[in-house]
Amino acid sequence: MPGYGDSPPAEMVATAQGRVAFLDHVLQELGMRRPVLVSPSMSGRFALPFLLARGNRLAGFVPIAPVGTKDYAAERYQQVQTPTLILYGDRDASLGPQALQSLQHLPRHRVAAVPDAGHACYLDKPEDFHQALLGFLHQLK
Repeated sequence: MPGYGDSPPAEMVATAQGRVAFLDHVLQELGMRRPVLVSPSMSGRFALPFLLARGNRLAGFVPIAPVGTKDYAAERYQQVQTPTLILYGDRDASLGPQALQSLQHLPRHRVAAVPDAGHACYLDKPEDFHQALLGFLHQLK
């Protein structure tokens, strides 16, 4: 993601609106129509504003203890109709519960806690993570 890791700072993603435009551009360039957006940790800074602005363009949303959930009021989340699987490791003592507290206001959500997994539950327990993810994907229309 621009501005994260070893990538240089990018002015275009300095605002939530810029991050929505960036992600929108990436999805268009990839030719993706109604994708399922999977958003672990720091990618929440991109995925959450996109969900709130353009959630109708997604077939589903899978936040995995993303950052930035407290930046939005419950009323904003309640307006989103995108099917969502809230995923987190049950040993994630900070971001997992914090994200769940905010994201549970999404009207069409399910919750899956990956047992004996920390923040990066997809690395700690990949089989359990994938089982939850695939179960969600199969139930989407």
